[in-house]
Amino acid sequence: EVQLVESGGGLVEAGGSLRLSCAASGFTFDDYAIAWFRQAPGKEREGVSCMLMSDNSTYYIDYVKGRFTISRDNAKNTVYLQMNSLKPEDTAVYYCAAAEIWAGRSYEDYVYDDWGQGTQVTVSS
Repeated sequence: EVQLVESGGGLVEAGGSLRLSCAASGFTFDDYAIAWFRQAPGKEREGVSCMLMSDNSTYYIDYVKGRFTISRDNAKNTVYLQMNSLKPEDTAVYYCAAAEIWAGRSYEDYVYDDWGQGTQVTVSS
């Protein structure tokens, strides 16, 4: 069965960096999109970044462009989110999620049925 295991969260000072990891198993890696979401207390969950495993296309929300980078390690079936120049506003629980690629549709329309447990990222000012 599909399983996603996240790690790498923690407490950092503003301006610092973290790298989140999402290890995936139980499905054909290249047929999926892997996305990172986050949810801060009192706020709705939002998408942060996505990579299509089929062609390595990447997408980011405007707020993190230039600071966050999504990447993959095929040998480990792992997707990373490198987060640099962190701001207190980035504080949230971060989740990775998987969806089958929906041909002809935006990644925003994909059905993310499989989720990791979440990892806490806290950025102090």
